[in-house]
Amino acid sequence: MDNEIEVPQYFICPISLQIMKDPVTAITGITYDRESIEKWLFKNKNTTCPVTKMPLPNDSDLTPNHTLRRLIQAWCTQNSSLGIDRIPTPKPPLNKVQVLKLLKDLKDPRLKIKSLRQLELLATENERNKKCLLDSGVPKAMIMFMLDCYKKGINQIGEGIEEALSLLQFVKVSSEDVKILMSENVFDLVLDSLTWLLGCDFSENSATVKSQAVLVIKNLIQRGDSSVIQRLKFEFFEKIVKVLRNGVVTQQGISGALKVLLSACAYGRNRIMMVECGAVFEMIEIEMRTPEKIITELTMSILFHLCSCASGRAQFLCHKGSMAVLTERILKVSAAVDDRAIIILSLISKFSATNLVLQEMLKVGTVAKLCLVLQSDHAKYIKEKAMEIIKNHSQVWRNSPCFPDKSSFFGKFA
Repeated sequence: MDNEIEVPQYFICPISLQIMKDPVTAITGITYDRESIEKWLFKNKNTTCPVTKMPLPNDSDLTPNHTLRRLIQAWCTQNSSLGIDRIPTPKPPLNKVQVLKLLKDLKDPRLKIKSLRQLELLATENERNKKCLLDSGVPKAMIMFMLDCYKKGINQIGEGIEEALSLLQFVKVSSEDVKILMSENVFDLVLDSLTWLLGCDFSENSATVKSQAVLVIKNLIQRGDSSVIQRLKFEFFEKIVKVLRNGVVTQQGISGALKVLLSACAYGRNRIMMVECGAVFEMIEIEMRTPEKIITELTMSILFHLCSCASGRAQFLCHKGSMAVLTERILKVSAAVDDRAIIILSLISKFSATNLVLQEMLKVGTVAKLCLVLQSDHAKYIKEKAMEIIKNHSQVWRNSPCFPDKSSFFGKFA
């Protein structure tokens, strides 16, 4: 727009500072562009009017200001020769009746895919549509749609699964939906259906679709109560670990799968099943690919829990690169990673410290790293853990040139 054109001030949205395309008036009497105020309310979760600072709940009415819109359109038309584009008349807002009609069409095989794609398109348009879809029960409807596909054909993928999973990335299952699924005693079956999807072949879109399935699983588990996590099955962990092993998920899918495993680690029976599925081995394999910080923090947290049991420590030590990878991460990623890594070493040092293990710790630089931790600004308890490991095995390590002079070293940190 030419800077010399003077735009009437009341045409400008107080949030975006741009000419309003779809002016709506809030209950506070201030007019905003619909897209801007809905983003303020629905996406950013604000509860006050940006101008007046008065309460403005996200379910408050936004009244279309048709008169102002027509004035803006007329002004744009009058100034079209100066490069001003006419503001098109906005589409009427999506309403619940339209959404329920699309959900009803899901039951018609001829309209099913078209309906799903239309719902997905609506979800991508704006925050208002997302809220309308959520209020109309779309997330639960998608969950039940996938469950129905699972019941009808275990050995084949039902049409529309990909679209339903994609839609659930825009309009997520709410805590209230999860409560309803649990009250209807179908929650476990829903998890079974999503677990089944992780083992299906989706040809070209396999990584995306399986990642979306993992993210739905994560959302459901995080919104469920503790009884949900306590009832998880061996097959569930087997499929999650297999997805990580085969690398058929996106980076977001890896993060989601790790968060699912971490949530499950709170219970001993789950830790045992995870170890039996090879989870410890896969955590190390992920780390050997030098992942992002958040991934390393997740894998180290999972290893911390799994190494609290004997089978987990045994699997950790069976991997030839485990000690080297763990050692390399110390003082390289974050304080949280250092915390978990030192405690893992403490567990191994206390319960699994064979001579072979102790020699490997010396060889890959673990002992040297522990000494550096003592000289760092880490929390006192972490330094105490490091010192404890060194003291407990100083008789084995003391003749090594990599180990500091015993008397001066322990005197310094006593």
